[in-house]
Amino acid sequence: MTLLPVTVPASLVRRHGLDPEAHDWGMKAEHAVATPAGDTYVLSILWRHDRYPRDPAVPGFSERMITRYDADGNPVATAVPEQHSDGRVATVGWGNDANLAVLPDGSLAVSTRPGSTHLVSPGLDEVRAGWPMPTAGVLADGPAGDPFAASVAVTPGGRLLCTTSEYKVDNWAGAILNLVAVTEPGDVLAPGHKPRLRAIATLTSRTPRQTGADAQPHVVFGDAPVLGANRPSPSLAEALTELTGTHRSLYGYDRSFMTRPSALGDDLFVVPVYGHTFRSGSRGQEFSFALLDDRGTVRGRLGGLHLYQDSPFTGFDFTVVADPYRARAFHLNRYGLYAWTADGELRARLSTADKPFKPLVHFTLLDCTPAGELLLAHRKQHFVLRVPAPTDLADLPAAVETALSGIAKARNAAKKRYQPVNWLWAEETSTVHRL
Repeated sequence: MTLLPVTVPASLVRRHGLDPEAHDWGMKAEHAVATPAGDTYVLSILWRHDRYPRDPAVPGFSERMITRYDADGNPVATAVPEQHSDGRVATVGWGNDANLAVLPDGSLAVSTRPGSTHLVSPGLDEVRAGWPMPTAGVLADGPAGDPFAASVAVTPGGRLLCTTSEYKVDNWAGAILNLVAVTEPGDVLAPGHKPRLRAIATLTSRTPRQTGADAQPHVVFGDAPVLGANRPSPSLAEALTELTGTHRSLYGYDRSFMTRPSALGDDLFVVPVYGHTFRSGSRGQEFSFALLDDRGTVRGRLGGLHLYQDSPFTGFDFTVVADPYRARAFHLNRYGLYAWTADGELRARLSTADKPFKPLVHFTLLDCTPAGELLLAHRKQHFVLRVPAPTDLADLPAAVETALSGIAKARNAAKKRYQPVNWLWAEETSTVHRL
């Protein structure tokens, strides 16, 4: 197990006059990925709320950061993307649901919803290319800017597994995450080249209001851009409704949503889909982690979960991460850590009601490394754990228990090095790049 404090450049703390002992700031590790060589990239956001009454001397702010750690866990570089004062995308990373992917050439893809993607150099010192979609585009009537994808994941063979947003879906205003798409082998994302995305699944096919202006030319089904009826069929909502027998059910997949998919291999993916939420609470509502092949066929679901007892609606975290090199998937919510093989069979369930695994309620599962390690972020103490997952998933409980029991020693060593105040890990050693 390796513990990585989510560090903040001390120069950034001084720039904003941030007082770690105040109660007006917050921080979150949004995503993390690792390279085959063992380096780790952590995407985080730091903010301070405007005080009330407003104090011009202490303005609110938000800063996104991407920090690279070497294989020993030392921060070596931090990129701080600039943001326009009006909230539009300036260079990289500003949007919703920011996520990272390490491309085969080592470049870092940074994507945000509704559809911006930027390529950043491995050293975080240069934006190599960008296909931006202004954040204001979420509420627009049609595509704006030059979007690529809202999320990107990389398969072992180098294909890109992406999600893209569409306009005029159902009765929703603005852009809704609605398509799962892949690139063809050998077609790479690079400066000057935006590869074609082949749509393999649509969340819903109800798009009667779409016109030609809503098409994105690089997202195709057959020989034409996805638009109106030209899209994969049946939709994920229809397929899961059939699979679960929830037709016309209040708790079914009508007006459902999906989150970022993960790759179980070059031709098998996991797509989290969940039903609409209720003001009175949604625990017990339908959700599925659908197994989808690269031809768009739903092959089943990750099994063994109880709609109520294992509900990800508590804490509202539907993230599924996959290890495509070993063909297995993982999910963490407030009730446990779960592990499956690629056939959808549940092989491990670590309940947070059991004493050894109670600390897991404080963590968010971010991703899985090429070495098979789970990347877990502590929501309050702002550090990331790299936890090795054993080859035999039957040994996962022992491996996680060992990692959790070693946190105190590793955290104390980090505290001696960084001397955090209120879990703000300020540091002076990494090189800071403004993007």
